[in-house]
Amino acid sequence: MPSVADALLIAVDHQRAGRAAAAGAIYREVLQAEPGQPQALYLHGLLDLAAGRADRAASLLARAVEVRPSHTGARLALARARLEVGQKNGAVDAAESALALDPNQPEAHFLLGTALSALGRTEEAIASLVQAVARQPRHAAAHLNLGNAWADLDRFDEAERFCRAAITLDPALAEAHASLGFILTATGRLDDAVAACDAAIALRPDFAEAHWNRAVACLLAGDFAAGFAGCEWRKRHRRFHGGFPDLPGPSWMGEDLAGRTILVRAEQGLGDAIQLSRYLPRLVALGARVELVCDARLIPLLRTLPASPALTPQGMGLPRYDVWVDQMSLPRLFATTPETVPTPSGYLQADPAWAAAWRATLPEGCRVGLVWAGNPAHANDRRRSLPPGALAPLLEVPGQCFVSLQLGPRSVEAAAMPGLIDPTARLTDYAATAALVAALDLVITVDTSVAHLAGALGRPVWVMLPFAPDWRWMLGRDNSPWYSSMRLFRQERPGHWSGVVASVAETLRNAPPRAA
Repeated sequence: MPSVADALLIAVDHQRAGRAAAAGAIYREVLQAEPGQPQALYLHGLLDLAAGRADRAASLLARAVEVRPSHTGARLALARARLEVGQKNGAVDAAESALALDPNQPEAHFLLGTALSALGRTEEAIASLVQAVARQPRHAAAHLNLGNAWADLDRFDEAERFCRAAITLDPALAEAHASLGFILTATGRLDDAVAACDAAIALRPDFAEAHWNRAVACLLAGDFAAGFAGCEWRKRHRRFHGGFPDLPGPSWMGEDLAGRTILVRAEQGLGDAIQLSRYLPRLVALGARVELVCDARLIPLLRTLPASPALTPQGMGLPRYDVWVDQMSLPRLFATTPETVPTPSGYLQADPAWAAAWRATLPEGCRVGLVWAGNPAHANDRRRSLPPGALAPLLEVPGQCFVSLQLGPRSVEAAAMPGLIDPTARLTDYAATAALVAALDLVITVDTSVAHLAGALGRPVWVMLPFAPDWRWMLGRDNSPWYSSMRLFRQERPGHWSGVVASVAETLRNAPPRAA
């Protein structure tokens, strides 16, 4: 056998020539003879990282760093590997240790900024990425990640500038085109957003995130055909694909359902499940026996659907079925357009006796339910939820009986809101919340599941939306094709909730709903 140095040179030649298997065999042979050989650990780690085996790469590179702590390259590669496998804090540690060895290393600043951004430490990430760009002005990926970080702060002018710079530096960087599509969508330039996503898809036809970004732009523009077709890529999107484990048997593609059982899988949030449950009676009308698998908290409410589909709690095993479908695929399969959304006037019912009991406990006058925050685990919650205290001007509108519908961690804020009635301890599931909503004259809410609940009950509901809203609320309109009882109030610029609350308060003061 040649010396270790000669063997590693041969392996590197194999690696450069694309003969990865031959290179890997030599690295393993060297490490079998000398398990702590630092260069073999490093080079084998790079080989595995390039081949997409980031778990193995991270293990090898961590050993390389342990054996040779002064090896900056190994620390940088370790940071990259840990990013690949989602070890964000570990990636921060590896990048920071590389910077301790060489504070001027642009790649270390880039990797640190990327890891910090993934952790949601956006301002720190921007500081690191600015350093990366300053030290290596032609680093296209650093420009891209800096643009993405600015977008996370809704600083869309800066975000667009850096994304466009990334494209100028590397026109083949598909991720930059897709990010530009997201930014253009967020700023309402939907045709340009679609074009940017098309550029990304031309470079990488299987780029799920680009297809998803394009779908969102199309849906916001009202092009439901293209939008819901593109939504199928959600099942391959990094953020969503974990929610779509493979199901046995054929998926439903629109064929005849007469006499067959179809399993419908609820997906994403509780609000999505409520919104899309309107399609279940249509499946029953096609002659199918419908089995919906959904969150147990929804089952008492969804039992009020017409045609009474069967309901199974998630995690309880699957019932027998002939074909299956994911719930958000139903608008595409029924060729839904903004003009043909099923039953926008409402399709769920609250228990009338329960609603009457709620009504009897509330003071006389106009009763207005309030929700000011969504689930903090939601990826977009920072944009859609109000900051603490933002509802104060609304609470000053005279003649109203304000009632909290706020659940979750932010519900504790109800105690600091003067005059607010808080019955939420009794809201044990969505059927209970539905009965309370039915006892109210109006619901005012941010974009969360209560908005869908009120709309599905046909109750008056005003929704306060961020500047860049979710796809279902479209752009440039104050109503929704999904719910005819809904009115939309939109931010005029990112983060500007005071204007929205002022508009809601003025509307409530000048045109309050009639008390039941």
